[in-house]
Amino acid sequence: MNGCSHLQHFIQEEEGLKTYELLHGVFVISGSDERRQAKVLNAFCHVCDKTGIFLHVCMHCTFFACSQHIREHTKTRKHSFAMDITYGQVHCSQCGDYVYEEQLDNIARSNALLGDDVKKSVLELVWPRLHVEDKDWCNKTEKMVIDRTTHIGLRGLLNLGSTCFMNCVVQALTHTPVLRDYFFTEHHQCGTKCLITSLFRDFYTGEKTPLVLNEFLHLIWTQARHLAGYEQQDAHEFFIATLDVLHRHCSITLSGQPSASANKVYRCSCIIDQVFTGSLQSDVVCQKCHGVSTTIDPMWDYSLDLTPCATDGSLPTSLEDCLERFTGAEILGSNCKIFCENCQSYQESTKQFTMRTLPVVLCFHLKRFQHLNDLEKKVSTRIRFPEILDMTPFMTNQKNDNVLHVQLPYDNKYILYAVINHVGTSINAGHYISHIRYQDRYWYKCDDLVVSEAGIEEVLQTEAYLLFYHKYCLEYR
Repeated sequence: MNGCSHLQHFIQEEEGLKTYELLHGVFVISGSDERRQAKVLNAFCHVCDKTGIFLHVCMHCTFFACSQHIREHTKTRKHSFAMDITYGQVHCSQCGDYVYEEQLDNIARSNALLGDDVKKSVLELVWPRLHVEDKDWCNKTEKMVIDRTTHIGLRGLLNLGSTCFMNCVVQALTHTPVLRDYFFTEHHQCGTKCLITSLFRDFYTGEKTPLVLNEFLHLIWTQARHLAGYEQQDAHEFFIATLDVLHRHCSITLSGQPSASANKVYRCSCIIDQVFTGSLQSDVVCQKCHGVSTTIDPMWDYSLDLTPCATDGSLPTSLEDCLERFTGAEILGSNCKIFCENCQSYQESTKQFTMRTLPVVLCFHLKRFQHLNDLEKKVSTRIRFPEILDMTPFMTNQKNDNVLHVQLPYDNKYILYAVINHVGTSINAGHYISHIRYQDRYWYKCDDLVVSEAGIEEVLQTEAYLLFYHKYCLEYR
């Protein structure tokens, strides 16, 4: 983060902060009629006339272009920086990627707060540019106010027969900000009509009628046959199966054919792994020679125990408690001796998990269903969870003083954006309900067909089964 020397020079020597503040305020926030009109008049590619969410503005000469032509412009004109006018991200042509700078992020937050003062934001749906006078063009632009009465992106889902588990997972995935944005851009390309892209876009058409996910359900059935059938399924199991299907689909579309890592979670550049994959470090310490054996594994989610602690019998009462137990050192004992390479014999050891790297989206699975002697039991223990989660205490560098790592202010901060809870006493029965963060500051309860308003206080009181946290501050690479 904050690693682009070209951007630092632009800020210090060329009044880059003032330029960004002006462009972001006018073309990203567009908080006044005058600014919205300025956006309408300019927000099209000056080469191919393309409009939409792929547009960038050059920060040196206020030239507008699509993602392809802005790169051609910055290269030929030797202009280093362009800002996308949908989210305000800055692209450095010399680095060949989007770059992050905390000062720009602070400006964006300040502009957003000023926009919040009017309690609304404006989404402009621009028709393809016509060869008419600008005045006529402005009159042909449809402006849609997104306020508390507008529910673009909120749609109920038809229950196809005990498919509430699927509906909740789909609500969480389609409201994952970075995943949603990816499927709205040109980065995801399929040779044929893409069912996954259609699913995401169907949520944001403005329609209010419930969606029927029969095609999506059939897709999962064909790829994860153990989930086929109309019996109630475990939402967590369905979530992992869905990620696997999306992972394989996106791995193929990267190059048009299955990649060498299509069946692996690690070292894959597809969007699913970029968003959901973190790494878990396991350290086994020999109690005789104190030698350490370390393994690092990729993780899509973290399953956390709710059972009594083996040492004192205490129960966890919060998500942080669960994470403390998950990352605490465990004494394996004499019955679980592990072969030590240094000692060349089996020795008693301790084992400890820590978070080596964190993903963009953290998913926590609270293990509420237990199977003992063919009997199933649900743990309904109340587990408190925060709206803002700091993962710093559970990182490898915090647990291991030998690992050097520099922490930046928002590196490990996460914000809650989706919760799935189970109502009932059995995994084979009961009902799943989800709560979704909407427009950053509102919450909605999604119960199959019914989508209703909710408050953060209500959300934090639910009996959570799956928790979804989005990284508070993204690092662009």
